[in-house]
Order: sequence, then structure tokens, then C-alpha cells
Amino acid sequence: MRSTGSFLLTALLALAGVAPSASAKSGDVHETMLDNGMKILVKEDHRAPIVTSQVWYKVGASYEPAGITGISHVLEHMMFKGTEKHPQGEFSRIIAANGGEENAFTGADYTAYYQTLAADRLAISMELEADRMRNLLLLDEEFAKEVRVVMEERRLRTEDKPLALTYERFKSVAYANLPYQQPIIGWMNDLENLEAADLKDWYRKWYAPNNATLVVVGDVQPDEVLALAKKHFGRFQAEELPKLKPLREPPPRGMTVAKVRAPAKQPYLIMGYGVPVLATAEEPMEPYALEMLAAILDGGDSARMSKELVRGQEIAVSLDADYSAFSRLSTQFTFDGIPADGNSTDDLKQAILGQIERVREELAEETEMERVRAQVIAGKVYELDSVFYQALQLGLLETVGLGWPTLDEYVEKIQAVTAEQVREVARKYLTEERLTVTVLDPLPMDEKTAQLQGVQYHGR
Repeated sequence: MRSTGSFLLTALLALAGVAPSASAKSGDVHETMLDNGMKILVKEDHRAPIVTSQVWYKVGASYEPAGITGISHVLEHMMFKGTEKHPQGEFSRIIAANGGEENAFTGADYTAYYQTLAADRLAISMELEADRMRNLLLLDEEFAKEVRVVMEERRLRTEDKPLALTYERFKSVAYANLPYQQPIIGWMNDLENLEAADLKDWYRKWYAPNNATLVVVGDVQPDEVLALAKKHFGRFQAEELPKLKPLREPPPRGMTVAKVRAPAKQPYLIMGYGVPVLATAEEPMEPYALEMLAAILDGGDSARMSKELVRGQEIAVSLDADYSAFSRLSTQFTFDGIPADGNSTDDLKQAILGQIERVREELAEETEMERVRAQVIAGKVYELDSVFYQALQLGLLETVGLGWPTLDEYVEKIQAVTAEQVREVARKYLTEERLTVTVLDPLPMDEKTAQLQGVQYHGR
């Protein structure tokens, strides 16, 4: 077992100007691997007698070929349908009877399952999770029911939500080759034609110990966790996993524009620029500089866009900039917002472009850089305030291929970003040939549509 000291939380607190407290007493991260290839990460946090146990699988929407989009999310639903040893409903009933909570989530690059409960009940969680890793009952009739549930979920969360529908359209045109262009929940046609045999094959291919990471954070002893992991997961054999081809976007050739027409109360704008992440960047500092750039533009009420475009010029009622360096494949640096009354989406677009031109031409003042560094770092501090989010960060970094020690490097890298580097990434990546623009053009709403969207209906 390899043990590496982690002083991240203490360093974060100090750099952010926050006094160290009990939350700074988190332990080291202990890493080991079972003989079958399953990775185990354990972090001690003895502030409370609780534990979070998470199993992360390296499979999500970005692994799905055309025709079966949404299958990872459907399988996540089916994982609660029971095994021969623990019939449907028993998993949740047992966790609840032991005072715990459990759930799951699917992303583009991962599917994860978790339980949070009293530390002395960890063995219960592990036994249940191990059972469904390899012994899931994928009954045809249950599959038919659950895929209908997912289809209804898609209707309610995407097709009846104009902002979500617009974001889905944005992603579908922003990525030319990367599978991030397809929705995590799947396209409706694919869900309608998904078969139980597809799901069984997906489960067999990807839900193997050598494609999983177990992350345990809380009031535990690493040796005891490892013994439990060996007992419950160690008996499974490694499987031959599908080989992934390297994926890259083609060179940008010019701005892409798309329009969505749907019943809605307000217009909506999304702009995105194709950018690298830590896993794909040729220059290692660029993703950190992009994170700083996003925080300069949209790092709270004192950031430029909020201060100047929302409160100052009142061009937008809401406006966000977003970027994350932590994904498996390259991503988008996005802006999205709703124009204020009297302004159009084109007005908002021009205002955003004005902010971009400013960061491309002018160096940020060092006082602004220091404020933004403190905000970015403080955000990481508060994410580490719970055992769940500590485990979440470890599992995410491992599953997208970056490795959990990336967390320890974060503070140092952010502290090292200069104003010149921020300007350089703005000049290099926030360019017209990399830009995708998607606009929601509202259509009139009838009473039923207004109710679905939660807005007041005034008639036509």
C-alpha cells in the first residue's frame, strides 16, 4: 500500500486566508490495487463517525457508440433492480435501515455509486455494492419499465425545458468529433430502440473490477478498509476491457451558429470555445490559466461580467462563464446568459465579445489576480468540507485518468499562473474560428407549456 502525505487542505486554507480548523485534519490518501486490478483509495477523516463509500466505473456517455446513447444512464437505473441474493428494493431498504443514504450519478466520463452511513456499517455497504458489480439481475420486464422512466425523464428535463434543449443543441454542434456531443440521458430515438440485450452486453463489458475504483473517506482505518475490499471485491476476476481509440477534434475552421425555436418566456444565448483540459493540453499550465480566466470573468459578484454587464450596464439578467480542466477529453469554455429587457441576444453576445477582447488585450492587475486566486482556492476548500465531496474529487480525478495526486498540485499550479499566461490563453483559444454560438428564439407559450416551465401564463 502506497501512502502519500496530503497537505492540500491546510495549504488551501492558508492561501485563501482562512484560518485552519478541524477540517484541516484530514488524513493521507492511501492507494493500493487488488490482484484483479481494482484500485482502492482510502482517506481518513475522523471529525465525525461517518464514512462515504463510492465505486466509480470508467464508463459514461462519452464511451457510447451511435445508436445506444443513454445506455450508461439506463444501466445506472437498473443497478437498483436487485440481484439473486438481494432482490429489488433490498439494497435501498438495508442502507436506510442502517441510517444511511445512497444514490448514483452518470456523467460523460464516469458512472458512480455511493453510500454514506455510520463508519461501523461500512461492511454492509461494501457487501451490497460488490454483489451488484457482477451479479445484477437484468430482467427484460424491468428493463422495459425503466427505459420508459428514462424517456419520461428526458421529456421533463430536456424536451420541455427550453434552456436545457438549447444547451443540448449547443453541445451537438460544438463538438465535431468528440462524443461529448451526445446527451448523457441519450437521444430519444436511441432510448426507444434500446434493447435489454444491449444493456446486458454493456454491463458485461464495463462493470468489472479492473475498470473500477473504490473510494472510501471518513472515520476509518486504511488496513481495515483494504481487508473489507479484498473480502468483497477481491474474489472477482479481471476482464478484458474494450480498447479505446484516441479521440481529437479536427482543427477549427470557423464560427458555427445554431438557432433553437421553442416555446419559452425569454431568449437565451450560449457561446463556447473549444479548449484543452489537463489530459489533452500540450502546455501543462494552460488549463490552470483557463481556470483563472473563467474566475476573472465570472468569479462571484466582484467579477467582471457580474459587475459590468449584469449590475452595471444591465445588459443581462443572468450571465455565467464556465470551464473545468478535469475531463477525459477536450472541452468547451462557455458563456451563457439571458439578456435583460430591451436587449437582444446579439446585444449580449457583443457585450461578451467586448469582455473577451479586453482580456485578450489587457493584463489583469495583480490585485485582481490575487483576489481571484483566493476565490478559486477557497472554492476548493469548501468542496473538501464533507467526506462525500472529498471522495468525489478523488474518484473523479482517478476515473478521468488524471490521478488523485492532481488534487495536491492544484494550489501550487493556480498560485503560479501569471497575468501574462491568462492573456496568452485568451488570445490563443478565445478566437472566432473556435467559437460556437447557439441562440434560443422564443415561440409563444400556451397555458400547458407555461405550467411545465413554471412561469405565469398571460395568454397570447
